[in-house]
Amino acid sequence: MVQAENIYKSFGKYEILKGVNLRVKKGSIVCILGESGSGKSTLLHILGTLDKPTFKKNKKTILKINGEDVFSISDKKLSTIRNEEIGFVFQTHQLLPEFTALENVCLPGFINKKINDKYHVKKRAKKLLNQLNLSEYENSKPEELSGGQKQRLSVARALINNPKVIFADEPSGNLDAKNAEKLHLIFFYLRKKFKQTFLIVTHNIQLADMADQKLKIEKGIIT
Repeated sequence: MVQAENIYKSFGKYEILKGVNLRVKKGSIVCILGESGSGKSTLLHILGTLDKPTFKKNKKTILKINGEDVFSISDKKLSTIRNEEIGFVFQTHQLLPEFTALENVCLPGFINKKINDKYHVKKRAKKLLNQLNLSEYENSKPEELSGGQKQRLSVARALINNPKVIFADEPSGNLDAKNAEKLHLIFFYLRKKFKQTFLIVTHNIQLADMADQKLKIEKGIIT
């Protein structure tokens, strides 16, 4: 599902990623652990095609998602893949303040060219909000929600298009233990039912121990 080879990233003279290699199988949940500043989020953004690596003249950098070489396709096709095949959950919620909770979840579905039925999108969005204990807030604006509620809302938005792979940056970092556990169980349910793939940056040891694969990034490489 995700294949990465020779992923480097430098900011000026500081090299934060020093040749990361990894493979994530379809339908697996993989957690990436590491200390603050180790490059976890930077790696996730590159793998999710939101950022580009630093290319080395003597190293061939490869990134494939579902067999597609993202460095050899057009920006238009890459944007389509982001919308239809990839879901993102960020540390910062990046919700649109002028829209309600329901509208925020629906937006990626409305943009998806493969889905012409807005009723179906709204129905799925309502189901996701219910699963994440947000049904009563579907008409609320993000500013009316707590930090944990905003995080769960961003998770619902990431799931709306049934993406093949979901990149999550500390998805349960702002949740209490009960809601964090419920969110984690939803991830495993989706993996089981739809064969969705999850690549998660986390400090949550409980989640990492449940994952199919636990990776640690240290000194710019995966150990």
